[in-house]
Amino acid sequence: MSRVTVHQAKTNLSKLLCEVEAGEEVVVCKGKQPVAKLVPFQKKSRKRPAVGVRTSKPVRYTEDCFSPLSSKELEEWGI
Repeated sequence: MSRVTVHQAKTNLSKLLCEVEAGEEVVVCKGKQPVAKLVPFQKKSRKRPAVGVRTSKPVRYTEDCFSPLSSKELEEWGI
């Protein structure tokens, strides 16, 4: 990781961007105080999974999840 001043960054921006493209990180400082970091931009992969590939865990239901609500439960729901 290299450190440069704001003036050096303005003067050598193209060179610094080439370094960043090569995987380096560059810290830009005002005097000795770091104010910014140039890092390589990572594109997010938008590759879709193949058809039939599970992307999450299967949903599980309790045995009584589809049974009718009791009178008390209906009352609690205001039905």
